[in-house]
Amino acid sequence: MASSSPRLLGRSVLALFGPTASGKTAVAALLREELGAEVISADSAALYEGLPILTAAPPYRARLVGLVPLGEEVSLGSYQRLAHQAIDDARLPLVVGGTGLYLRAALSELTLPPPVPAGRRVHWEAEYDRLGGAEAHALLADRDPAAAARVHPNDRKRVVRALELAEAGASLAPETDRLWTEETRLPTRIVALDVPLDELDRRIESRTRTMVEHGVVAEARRAWDAGPSRTAAQVLGLEEFATLPVDDAVERVTRATKRLARYQRKWLRRMPGVVTLDGTRPAEEIAGEIVALERAGEPLSRH
Repeated sequence: MASSSPRLLGRSVLALFGPTASGKTAVAALLREELGAEVISADSAALYEGLPILTAAPPYRARLVGLVPLGEEVSLGSYQRLAHQAIDDARLPLVVGGTGLYLRAALSELTLPPPVPAGRRVHWEAEYDRLGGAEAHALLADRDPAAAARVHPNDRKRVVRALELAEAGASLAPETDRLWTEETRLPTRIVALDVPLDELDRRIESRTRTMVEHGVVAEARRAWDAGPSRTAAQVLGLEEFATLPVDDAVERVTRATKRLARYQRKWLRRMPGVVTLDGTRPAEEIAGEIVALERAGEPLSRH
């Protein structure tokens, strides 16, 4: 549903999605120069300040990067408000990210679940640990069968989330799920970079080693010692680089990043209305194709 605000009529958005290490940052840099676009990050980790190496922050100006103090919590709802404002303020917004849920929140009017009262997550985590995965999942099945059907009993994080949502009168599996629709606030073209897994794995291994060479260990230790919030502490690699021997940290972060890339590629396959491009080509060639699409004025994704 396009916004009805007169200030926004006729506006459009360009979005660039791709898994970790697919080359989004380089392509976005070229689009920024060629189109005069303003880059807006859709990366949950990049929001936090003080972690430019760990989060592979772009070397150019981008909105919603390094914005939130490490001690603060970040929710999807708070990010959505920031992203919508950034998009509305930009002449040509270029939303870039690999966090599928954050990209969708930036582009759409997601109906988000109500806030969970303070302490309830801790309560349900304790209940999961007390009951065990199977019994906690059975409790969820009694309260929200649709959500239980989507979640494995061993997935502690999602079982806990589903239980706290059920308690708040919401569901992990709402009857109307707009997450995978083509509906956006403004006319939007989504371009995605697709890179084969073997090439992604090679890039991830190289990037993790490069992070160490650039000082990620010292960066992570400073951030960890400062006392990150619960959500900041979940930034991939922060705890590992801050607390483990370097070789162990590199191994764990590389393995976890590869898992993340596979999850992100699943998002790519499920996202409708996407122009998918071969991400193994040079960034200049990919950016040139996107610029040609924009300047030809071809139809944007439906909205």
